[in-house]
Amino acid sequence: MVASSYFLLAVFLALASSQAIASDPSPLQDFCVADKYSPVKVNGFACKDPMAVNADDFFKAAKLDEPRNTMHSKVGSNVTLINVMELPGLNTLGISIARIDYAPLGENPPHTHPRATEILTVLEGTLYVGFVTSNPNNTLFTKVLNKGDVFVFPQGLIHFQFNPVHDKPAVALAALSSQNPGVITIANAVFGSKPPISDDVLAKAFQVEKGTIDWLQAQFWENNHY
Repeated sequence: MVASSYFLLAVFLALASSQAIASDPSPLQDFCVADKYSPVKVNGFACKDPMAVNADDFFKAAKLDEPRNTMHSKVGSNVTLINVMELPGLNTLGISIARIDYAPLGENPPHTHPRATEILTVLEGTLYVGFVTSNPNNTLFTKVLNKGDVFVFPQGLIHFQFNPVHDKPAVALAALSSQNPGVITIANAVFGSKPPISDDVLAKAFQVEKGTIDWLQAQFWENNHY
């Protein structure tokens, strides 16, 4: 009897932990179209009345087949993300999509998605991509991708994409395992926070002079997500 109780407890804890580590909550109905105007605050969005839902809640004329402008980006890339904020029907479904355009020698700089794994497919051109594992190993995994190639970036890990070709642009399509994956661009977060992180803190963290940190914090850290 005691052994049986321990077994049931272990099964319950396993089920509970599997839900706790899930990126997005699993839906309990066919759909839960986001009601962005609801005063109810939940982890995500409250559901729109199903009787008021129509096909447009699941549709967006995003024109992801059209090239995006990378000319005004200091890092030479343009990320067009379609998440629950753009497409209410994604609420609770645990998925979003992004088109990423890269200028020649452009990059999507090191960043993380705190709530999603990303799978990237190259549509045109060539990309040098990679991600770094967590402490203490900090192992770098990299690959050169060509048209039609696919690469996965595990959830929460720092990753990047770079177009190594000097005279041709590149395009990729990314699927992410969250309705709202979030993005933390490392340079922007560390050197462009508002208010700024103390230069004493960053100088010690990066083992450089405070003047170097002050110079970095004075730069314009652009957001390439449009």
